Amino acid sequence: MANVLPENKIDKVRGLQDAGHDVAMVGDGINDAPALKQANVGVAIGTGTNIAIQVSDVSLVRGSLDALVDAFTLSEKILAKIRQNLFWAFIYNTLALPIAFFGLLHPLIAVVAIFTSSLSVITNSTRLGKIDL
Repeated sequence: MANVLPENKIDKVRGLQDAGHDVAMVGDGINDAPALKQANVGVAIGTGTNIAIQVSDVSLVRGSLDALVDAFTLSEKILAKIRQNLFWAFIYNTLALPIAFFGLLHPLIAVVAIFTSSLSVITNSTRLGKIDL
C-alpha cells in the first residue's frame, strides 16, 4: 500500500495482520516507526531517521528499494544453506550415532568424522560469499 497517511499506517498493518497476513513494512521516517515496529518484518531505509532504523528488524544500507529485493534474495539463499547444512549434519548423526553406540566406531575416527562434518558445513556456508546480487 502506498500513499497511506501517517496516522493510518499502523491501522493498515494491524488490519492485514488481523486478516491473517504476514506484513513487511518499509519506511524511513519518524511517522513510520510505529508501523515498522508492529509489522512482522520492519524494513528501514538506511538513509532514514535513527528511530526508524532502531525499531526495524532490517535496515537497508543503500537508500534504494532495489536493496530490499537483494535482502529477500540473500535471505532465501541463506535459509537454503541452513537447510543443506542441517540435512548433512542429520545424515552424519543418523549414521554415526548408532555405530558409536554399539562400540563399532573408534573414537579417533569419530573425531575425524566430526571435524570433517564441521568443515563441510563451514565450506558450504562460505559459498554464500560468492552470491552475485
